[in-house]
Amino acid sequence: MLKVNHFLEKAMPFITPLGVIIGVLLAGYLDSYVFLVPWIFAFITFTGSLGSNFSSLKQVASNPVPIFVVLGILHIVMPIWAWLLGHLMFPGDVLTITGLVLGVVIPTGVTSLLWVSIYKGSTLLTLTIVLIDTLLSPILVPYSVAFFSGATVEMDTSAIMKGLIGMVVIPSLIGMVLNQLTKGKIKPLLAPRLAPFSKIAIGLCVALNSAKVAGFLSHIDAKLIKMALMVLLIAFSGYLISWVAGHCLKWKKEEIITVTYTGGMRNISAGAALAVAYFPVAVAVPVILGTLFQQILASVFGSFLNRYYHKPYAVQKEKQAA
Repeated sequence: MLKVNHFLEKAMPFITPLGVIIGVLLAGYLDSYVFLVPWIFAFITFTGSLGSNFSSLKQVASNPVPIFVVLGILHIVMPIWAWLLGHLMFPGDVLTITGLVLGVVIPTGVTSLLWVSIYKGSTLLTLTIVLIDTLLSPILVPYSVAFFSGATVEMDTSAIMKGLIGMVVIPSLIGMVLNQLTKGKIKPLLAPRLAPFSKIAIGLCVALNSAKVAGFLSHIDAKLIKMALMVLLIAFSGYLISWVAGHCLKWKKEEIITVTYTGGMRNISAGAALAVAYFPVAVAVPVILGTLFQQILASVFGSFLNRYYHKPYAVQKEKQAA
């Protein structure tokens, strides 16, 4: 299982785009199984939360600034940026603009922990940011979308809150409570066995959500291409803004790497599930497109961070000598 999980970790940049393609091609077969998405995503969230506990909140309380910075990027800077770009590129298209905003106000991605651990960031800080943002999501997400879209898009705010609680908050709390009660023993017991299925579940979740909007994604036209480019630009900006913030504030490299991923990544599968379940189909299209780029961008920024912060020892010695 460890070997399978290691292979799937390397394949993450390709799993989600492949899920979109499969969902579009097999829409006729998969569309009737979209009701499974909340349950599948609850499993993904539970698996990702097995390594976290409430004690981590106390340990990072001595330096909460990175947490506030990430939350500010996630829920203030990026929504405004997406809203502005949406109005600039799609004037009058309220559904597309709402989709762009929804794609960035959803909580930070649980998979950010995977990338942070690969590139030697602070897993403790990552877990804390994921925990806090996850618990706040039932309030922040629906009201942020309502604020930016006004009264022009029909949505059931209470239903969205319930969906986030069921898909994200409750599974996270169960995982954290189990970890707390077992004093961390549950993670080495369950996590290695569940991790491969969790990554497969991400691809399955993306495929099912893509099947729901296949009618929009299967007809490639100028608007869809422009929308994809906008989604790519916004996603890229999230990583870049987060890195610049950490770099300018002169934090430790572990904190900068953590902020880059937690500020750049989103729980995009949850966002797609919300969009499909509670919004008009046109709102879901930008969010689904986001699944094409997120893991690829995570890999690209990982290569940059690796070169910038983890240069070979010989190169570092050579620079010191010079």
